[in-house]
Amino acid sequence: MTARKPPKVSFRWWVDRQIAEARERGEFDDLPGTGQPLPKPTGHDAATEWVLREVRKGGHDAKALLPPALALKREVQDLPDRLAAERAERRVRELVEDLNTRIRQAYLNHHTGPPLTVALVDVEEAVELWRRSRAAS
Repeated sequence: MTARKPPKVSFRWWVDRQIAEARERGEFDDLPGTGQPLPKPTGHDAATEWVLREVRKGGHDAKALLPPALALKREVQDLPDRLAAERAERRVRELVEDLNTRIRQAYLNHHTGPPLTVALVDVEEAVELWRRSRAAS
């Protein structure tokens, strides 16, 4: 068992000292993976990986974890595919107007994360694209 940290000594110094002593005793010699490169980073830490796994396991969309600016930008990008699945023009208009309402609200609310750079979606243009996509299929 390790001795207690002496008073008036920084935690960092104490840990560094224990590591140095263990290295001197050879406790790090011949560990598995010695001399091999570190694995490439995935871009996620263990906590992020766990959250993503749990969200997906629960059947939820991981896009819900995006900051508002990125989530709205992604939603505008995915809008044509989402509208293509709709059968009624009234519903297409509702979806676009709902998205525009949320974009307006995001500009009014202070949010953290990247800046909001999403433009409102032209409802008539979206309806026209939807009509063309239905005629082509």
